[in-house]
Amino acid sequence: MYVGKPLAYLLVYDILVVLAYNVMGWTWIGLEHMPLTLFGSAIGIVLSFRNAQAYDRWWEARKLWGSIVNNTRSWARQVMCISVPGNEPLVRLMQNELLYEQMAWTHALRQHLRGLEPWDAIAPFLPAERVEELKREKNVPLALHVAMGQRIAERCRAGWYDTLTWSQMDDTLNDLADAQGGCERIKNTPFPKQYDYFPRLFVHMFCLLLPLAMAPTMGWRSPLGSTLVGFIFLALDKIGRDLETPFDNKIYDVPMTAISTMIEINLRQTLGETELPQPVKPIHGVLW
Repeated sequence: MYVGKPLAYLLVYDILVVLAYNVMGWTWIGLEHMPLTLFGSAIGIVLSFRNAQAYDRWWEARKLWGSIVNNTRSWARQVMCISVPGNEPLVRLMQNELLYEQMAWTHALRQHLRGLEPWDAIAPFLPAERVEELKREKNVPLALHVAMGQRIAERCRAGWYDTLTWSQMDDTLNDLADAQGGCERIKNTPFPKQYDYFPRLFVHMFCLLLPLAMAPTMGWRSPLGSTLVGFIFLALDKIGRDLETPFDNKIYDVPMTAISTMIEINLRQTLGETELPQPVKPIHGVLW
């Protein structure tokens, strides 16, 4: 259950409070005059604001991956439009290398953001010696794009295409680099600590006060009412904390595996391949 453990603790606490009030006669613990409605409204506003900011982070992460999809398709179109009469085999070789390197970049970026090693993910797209070279790099996606940029610059100097075409391709790599930088900014910038600590503290305090305020008026039914209200506040707090980190390799992440697999399928089809990986499907309602 999403908040099963804290909710179970809250239910046990609520039952103990009502037993103490009704059976043991500890009426002094009752807080019937406590303005919990005002407290709950204030906490609800704080949680709503925090959750809105957390969702903005998650949605920005998703938009950045959407721009990666769009710019990768533009990159594929630009690469496939290169034509050098008399050098068709070499052109085809370069097209394969550039698009396979872009597939490797996409999978490497996914692993990079999730804090996982990329070697198994990129091995199908690069020669073994190239993978070994990349193991010396701290930022594998960056190293891949630097090599791709050098490759197209060399071909431009060799006269394969004009400087305008090179500039357009370089702009596409810049847009992809901007998207990577945006993702890294979200990954490496923690949510402000006070946004995470104080809403959680307020929710826990509110849940502790609830049965004390309800016991004098609701009697034996106070555990039910207190637990239901507590569930709402605990769930809202948990939702916000889950959305804060869209690249933490959890079920609440941006579905980078599905997106990177879709990009791989698109690029392989662009190259005319027919043996394609299967799109990633949701597992128990979760798309990775």
